[in-house]
Amino acid sequence: MFVLEEVYHNFSPLVWMSSLASAVAADYVSMRVFGLTPVLHIAYAHSLPANLYWHLVLLGIILGLLGLLYNVVLLALPRWYAHIPLPRVAHGIVPLLLIIPLGFWMPRVLGGGNAVILNLGGKMPVLSALCLLFVVRFVYSMIAYGSGLPGGIFLPILTLGAVIGAIYGVAMARMGLLPRQYVINLVIFAMAGYFAGISKAPFTAILLITEMVGNLGHLLPLAVVALVAYVTTDIFGGEPIYAALLSRMTVPDNLSRLHHPVTFEVPVFAGSTLDMHQVRDFTWPSGSLLVEIRRGEHRIVPQGSAMIRAGDTLVVMTDTSRQVHVREVVGGAAAQPLAD
Repeated sequence: MFVLEEVYHNFSPLVWMSSLASAVAADYVSMRVFGLTPVLHIAYAHSLPANLYWHLVLLGIILGLLGLLYNVVLLALPRWYAHIPLPRVAHGIVPLLLIIPLGFWMPRVLGGGNAVILNLGGKMPVLSALCLLFVVRFVYSMIAYGSGLPGGIFLPILTLGAVIGAIYGVAMARMGLLPRQYVINLVIFAMAGYFAGISKAPFTAILLITEMVGNLGHLLPLAVVALVAYVTTDIFGGEPIYAALLSRMTVPDNLSRLHHPVTFEVPVFAGSTLDMHQVRDFTWPSGSLLVEIRRGEHRIVPQGSAMIRAGDTLVVMTDTSRQVHVREVVGGAAAQPLAD
């Protein structure tokens, strides 16, 4: 589901079967050879009653807003690191120096986050400690990832989501609005909601947390939190974090300066300027990029030697401020015959 919803963005039987086969094989090997249990096996004794589902909506909104903050800060880190008087290859020194004192004072907050999440399933810390934990994990996660060191954001996202759920649950319990035995439920649900808000992949988030926790008894509350967080992020214009990070690695330099990138589709008509011409034979407008050529069910990578044919649909990317001009130029070439 992660491959289809977050990486490939289309349903392809070939991609679906290949991903499913590899996932099933890996799961079988891990269970039969290593005997592994779900990575975040959190036990809980009570299912959340329906009269408390309003907490899921409120928690989902909070997770969506905090997920939007996560995306904004993470995508702004390269600009912040650019002000440090160090070459890019030496930026890893920054988190190294900052993590040393934290390792002495708060060693339990270090690591990927498995232990932090599992500890929340035991004795719940006090509210002030949870808030401090969130701030520390958030700030250091940003500093570490922004430096360019390999580490990823997948498990840190789940950890932050679990901490947010714990903060919300403990706060509501202290106000008498939530029985304390349901706090652990919100910890589980918040992981899915925070991941859905940041990655904008709600179905992946629901299935992911279900499999990680190893229990099918909370699909409905997981779905409510994930979808509310997704909609909240979407309303405020948040973009999927993995897609945003990928575009920074793959978009050419002439498009990296786009402030508000937008894509649009242009159909190619028979006898037009672009019909039966290679991509390199057409002078594409400045600040535009031919992202994809769609030919029926096929998706063609637009290399310079790729042939454009009548019936194709061209997917073009440009900045919002240049969209009208680029659409006129490319659309005209795709609809009108070559002038004599």
